[in-house]
Amino acid sequence: MKDLAQTFEYLKQFLTEERLKKIEHFSPESSDFILPVMEDVYQFRNAAAIVRSVEACGFHKVVALEEENVFNPNLTVTKGAETWVEVEKMPKNISSLQKIKNQGYKILAVSPEKNAVMLPDYQITEPIALVFGTELEGVSEEVIDFADETLAIPMYGFTKSFNVSVAAGICMYELKQKLLRSDIDYKLNAEKLIKMKIRWAVNSMRSGQQIFEKYIRDNGIDF
Repeated sequence: MKDLAQTFEYLKQFLTEERLKKIEHFSPESSDFILPVMEDVYQFRNAAAIVRSVEACGFHKVVALEEENVFNPNLTVTKGAETWVEVEKMPKNISSLQKIKNQGYKILAVSPEKNAVMLPDYQITEPIALVFGTELEGVSEEVIDFADETLAIPMYGFTKSFNVSVAAGICMYELKQKLLRSDIDYKLNAEKLIKMKIRWAVNSMRSGQQIFEKYIRDNGIDF
């Protein structure tokens, strides 16, 4: 932790006062308690809209399960959200979901299948990996079979489903409200928080990655 804190102190000198204030203001509310997992999303506008919604709700990580498609957000749609949101890319298979589960997440597929719980009725008790499917097919059968539970968004018209980016926005916002009303300690722990602030600082700087890598190399820091 001491090395991490010293690294952030070093990087702060390269930030504008305005950017540093933003990092210090928004970082305390950040959380990975809800982890959005995208299953082979292929439309770059949807990818971008998902990243934007995730960031707006204070969740700063997305997992992209890739098979045929590359998760490549359109930067004109993200409105800068890609600076703050970490995207971890993994192969689209059950092994990847098992790794996420091993990190302490309940796997929750967004699908009306398998006696799904309606979003307004869902009670959060532990960290959730929320899996969204492709634009046309929805969540795959193998993921639904692997999931611990399924979650559905109530529909009130003839349309049977929301666009994946809209569904992600609805779920992230509603689940964030549930966390805010709960007594769950859903925010990042101290180590995760300082690592995130370092990543934000690096992403905010010109040649930030090179400056960061030189600093940790020169100081023998294992990041």
